[in-house]
Amino acid sequence: MATNQGTVDFIREQLGAVAGVSARKMFGEYALYVGSKVVALVCDDILYLKPTRSAVELMANPVEGFPYPGARSHFVVTDELDDPDRLSVLVKRVAEDLPEPKPKKPKTKKPAD
Repeated sequence: MATNQGTVDFIREQLGAVAGVSARKMFGEYALYVGSKVVALVCDDILYLKPTRSAVELMANPVEGFPYPGARSHFVVTDELDDPDRLSVLVKRVAEDLPEPKPKKPKTKKPAD
């Protein structure tokens, strides 16, 4: 089941206090970015947050889940969705915990036959 655009819009609205938040559609689901860092996934209308040290500290009893088959475990965000301030702090702190993404290697052209 693909994620509803309304769900992503709601999450982005709740994160209005976080600078640089964006979402990118991927295979019917969404990746949630803060700047260039992927901090969460939205799959089947559920927000899955990357499990960082700050997430463990800020979430009372984080529940683990898998956004898609073969994915690493993430924390399922539920209670925080209805509290924009708490959700914003959580997402900001997770973004701070994550390293900058590695630069992509330039594509090399294949030699002509």
